[in-house]
Amino acid sequence: MMNKRYSVLSIVAVVAVASILFGSTYSSTHAVSGSAQSVSPATIDKVTPQTIDSVTPKDVQSTGSLVFNMVGADAIPLDQVAAEQAAGRTVHQITLTAQSVDLPIPGGQMYHAMTFDGQVPGPTIRVTQGDVIEVTLNVPSTEMTGHSLDMHAARISAVPNFGPVMPGHSHTYAFIANTPGAFKYHCEGVGVIGMDQHVLSGMYGMTIVDPLNGYHKLLIQRTETQNGHVVLNNTLVDPAAYEFTLQFSQLYLNADGSYNQAYMFLHNTTWTVINGKPFGYDPVITKVWNNAPAAHDKAAPIIVPVGQHIRYFVLNQGNMPLFFHIVGGQMDRVTQGNMVQAMGTQTWNIGGSQDAIIDVVYDEPGAYVIVNHDYAAIFSGAAAVQLAQANPAPNPSDAVPPVSSVPDTSIPQQTFVHCECTNDRAAQLENMTSTSGQ
Repeated sequence: MMNKRYSVLSIVAVVAVASILFGSTYSSTHAVSGSAQSVSPATIDKVTPQTIDSVTPKDVQSTGSLVFNMVGADAIPLDQVAAEQAAGRTVHQITLTAQSVDLPIPGGQMYHAMTFDGQVPGPTIRVTQGDVIEVTLNVPSTEMTGHSLDMHAARISAVPNFGPVMPGHSHTYAFIANTPGAFKYHCEGVGVIGMDQHVLSGMYGMTIVDPLNGYHKLLIQRTETQNGHVVLNNTLVDPAAYEFTLQFSQLYLNADGSYNQAYMFLHNTTWTVINGKPFGYDPVITKVWNNAPAAHDKAAPIIVPVGQHIRYFVLNQGNMPLFFHIVGGQMDRVTQGNMVQAMGTQTWNIGGSQDAIIDVVYDEPGAYVIVNHDYAAIFSGAAAVQLAQANPAPNPSDAVPPVSSVPDTSIPQQTFVHCECTNDRAAQLENMTSTSGQ
């Protein structure tokens, strides 16, 4: 049963935020009658696709002392996308479909997931700095609630771009990806009501924006002996790397697989997930996925070649801090916000909705386990086994991003379908190329 105190407080909080983000769309009646778990088209009687689509800068008035500027640094009106393309920018037309499905968790159980395209995380989007992203969110009429799409790779006004899309409708907006990095995208619920449920039930993904001029060479500093003395051996490794995406989050579940908001407020995690699965890359330590009903559900380790440049795009999608650590390894370089933050460090703290690009070279073969070095997180699912070996091998597709279009960036990998996804989505992925990830 939902803790009533948390439920009421959460509604008051999200309505206050919604009133700032979306003007006076919500009245006090909605604060009483709605809840973060029961948002439906019927309860959002003042929000329709027609009213959202008709919003203009003139219509948006000040709320308290805030006056909204509808023009963002990256925003492009849809009728100007073609002109940007003619001027030389690459345009990526992305379509994501909201889909509520049941997905497996350890022990033969299922949970009620909310997804983009039937998978958790949603598909990884990869572009180059300066490209245009034209993104469309489709919400089928079969969905019980509206959804939305907040793209952190953009600097554009939330109104009306990130606003709710009701069942049976779609919404499109466009922007220039001006800033390189690994950015979150996620559902904001319906005007931020239900955002926690939608995100923590799986509606999140990653947009990789590669630097226009590519990544820098990696400095590897080791020691060696020469003529009886210890000396530094500095090596510059080429930017081209074997690349992996690692998205950390949590599940807060009732016994029937539904979302428990009270658990979220208490940080009472049911499972900690990496790319949607608890222990999804950990068949050695745990057997929880060995009896999975489909091949794409089974646990599988990540294979990394010894002596090669490895690049991780790490994103904290969840509700808890991420203390990124590689058992038996160190991070040769950590980059955040397009600036090098550390070299030769053991653990890196990544807050909620933050990313890091981590570069590593493994000198020796062996097993190296990636963990969230919070002990509760490790034992609830945040452990991914890596096997460093002499030769590359096929890898789980949900850990491998699409190949970059920037030269000397991605080393293509063979993959096999592995995902927290529906059987239909797994079949679609089987038909895609096996030389890149999702």
